[in-house]
Amino acid sequence: MSGMSQPPPNRSSTPPPARPDASMSLLTDAMDHSLDEGYAEAAARREAQGTVGLPRTLKAKLALAAGLVLAAMVVTLGAAEARLAAPVLAKEREELIDRVDRADERADGLERSIEGLRTDVVERQRAALKHPGGGQGELVALLSGATEVTGPGVKLVVDDAKGASSAGGGPRESAGFSDTGRLRDRDMQKIVNGLWQSGAEAVSINGQRLTALSAIRAAGDAILVDNRPLVPPYEVLAVGDRKRLGPAFQDSADGQYLHVLQENYGIRSTLSAMDEVRLPAASSLTVRTATAAEQQKGAS
Repeated sequence: MSGMSQPPPNRSSTPPPARPDASMSLLTDAMDHSLDEGYAEAAARREAQGTVGLPRTLKAKLALAAGLVLAAMVVTLGAAEARLAAPVLAKEREELIDRVDRADERADGLERSIEGLRTDVVERQRAALKHPGGGQGELVALLSGATEVTGPGVKLVVDDAKGASSAGGGPRESAGFSDTGRLRDRDMQKIVNGLWQSGAEAVSINGQRLTALSAIRAAGDAILVDNRPLVPPYEVLAVGDRKRLGPAFQDSADGQYLHVLQENYGIRSTLSAMDEVRLPAASSLTVRTATAAEQQKGAS
C-alpha cells in the first residue's frame, strides 16, 4: 500500500465572497485615488514647510480686499461726520461774518464822529482867530491861514526837468549825489521862504495853504506839504504887491538859487504877475496861546 500513490490533500476551501463593487473597479479606483499623486506630494511639502492654507496670491488678494473695505469704511465715516459738522461750521461762519459787519459799522460810525469833531474844532479855531482882540483879527486870520485870501500877487510854476528820472534821492548838497532833474523838498523850502521874505502875505502850493506852522518834507521822490503829497508841476501862488513881489523874489538869494537850478539841472519855472490871486483857507489849524510871562521869558 506503501507503493500506492497518496491522493493529494484536499485544499479546496470556500472562496471569499466577491465585493459588491467588483464589477466597478474603475470607479472604485477613482474614488480611492481621487487626489493626484503630484497634488498629494505638493500638499505634503507645504505641510512640512508650515505653509498649509490658502495660496499666497489668494491671501494677497484677500488682504487687498480687506484694506479696500476698511478704507471705504473710513471714508464713509468721515463723510458722515462732515455732513453732521457742516451745519455747525456754517452757523459759526455766519456768526463771524455778523461780528465783522458790526465791527465795520462801529468803525465807520467812529470815523464819522471823528470827522465831525475835527470839523467843529477847525471852525472854533477859525472863529477864535478872527476875533483875537485888539482890532487885529483880520491880520491874525490872514497870517494863520484861517480864512480865504483874494488879492493881487504872483504865480510861480516850477516843474521837474524834461525826462527827469525818479531814481536816486537825497539833497543836492550831498556828496556824490547824482542829480535826477527832480525838484526836491529843500528846493521848495527855499522858494517859499524867498517869497515870504520878498513881501508875500499868503502863499499856497497846488491849492495847499501854508501857515506859520506848515512843514515841507519829502517821502521818497514826493514832496509833502503838511503830510499831503504834491504832484508836479508845482503852482505856487503868493498874495502881495504884484509889481514889487516878483522882482524882489528874483533878486533875492533864493530867487538866484532857483535860477541856478534852471541853468545847471534843467528845472523849469515861470513867474508871472497876477491882478487877482485866490488862496483857500488852511485845511488844518493849530491854535496856541501864550501869557505875558511866557512872552517875556521867550524874549529874554
